[in-house]
Amino acid sequence: MRKKVVSPAHRRAAAQQVVAAGMCSQRAACQILRLARSTYGYCARTPTLVEQRLQQRLHELALKHPRYGYRRIAALLRQEGWRVGKRHIQRLRRAEGLRVPPSRRKLVRRGVSTGLVTRATHRGHVWTWDFIADATVRGGALRILTILDEHTRECHVLRVDRALRSADVLAWLQRAIEEHGAPEYLRSDNGSEFIAKIVQQWLAEKHIKTIYIEPGSPWQNGFVESFHGRFRDECLNREQLWTLTEAQVVIGDYRCEYNQLRPHSRLGYLSPARFVAQLCPSSATVGLRPPSAKDGQNQNENITSTKDSD
Repeated sequence: MRKKVVSPAHRRAAAQQVVAAGMCSQRAACQILRLARSTYGYCARTPTLVEQRLQQRLHELALKHPRYGYRRIAALLRQEGWRVGKRHIQRLRRAEGLRVPPSRRKLVRRGVSTGLVTRATHRGHVWTWDFIADATVRGGALRILTILDEHTRECHVLRVDRALRSADVLAWLQRAIEEHGAPEYLRSDNGSEFIAKIVQQWLAEKHIKTIYIEPGSPWQNGFVESFHGRFRDECLNREQLWTLTEAQVVIGDYRCEYNQLRPHSRLGYLSPARFVAQLCPSSATVGLRPPSAKDGQNQNENITSTKDSD
């Protein structure tokens, strides 16, 4: 049976309670509880002005990013110029009671994956795209298209609308290609929007190879699934979206924050924009806001006119 260890702070609190109740003297309480007399009389020093400012900033970041752990909070503080380590921030968060509530763990898939082994080795090598569904407070459906670069974790598209057809998907994909260049591979599931003939023909003309995961195997498209988990946890579950316009603004702001500011553990706690800047110093940064709905409509008209001319 494992033996429980009582910390000096707990023993000091128990000794002070016994002495305050008049059950024994201070010396006897320290002998019984195996507590040093100096520990019994210890009084924590008053935090310095810098430490108070750090605690205040820590509370501000915890309020703004309630799902961030101490590693990401420490990375954000270092970006702001604070000379702190992750253990220091972990200790302060524990003292302030800022622990992130743990999420329920899912069952890990057992066995060897049967998916294709193509893995992104550079920017623009493999893009992944998928949909995630949500709803407004009034019950209106929301469908969100995500296009992600598997190597840099850049979110090229995060478009929300009531419904997105194959032509809409191609319009936003074409805009992402015009801004970031065409990928070599495109990974997706077997959704009707991704296997439509117009999509297959358009991708073939652009010389973009496709990677389709096996049905019922979302783990083979793990990058976009991981992004959707963070997106739902940090944005969709925290916001009350009343209208489509409000959803477009809120989700657009999240895409901006994700690309420009959010530290990514797999990128050495750099944001995707900072990581791309290190890889390609001359490349342009990720746009702050997604394209407007009018631009997407123009892209749909261009694709439709191209198809009619063919």
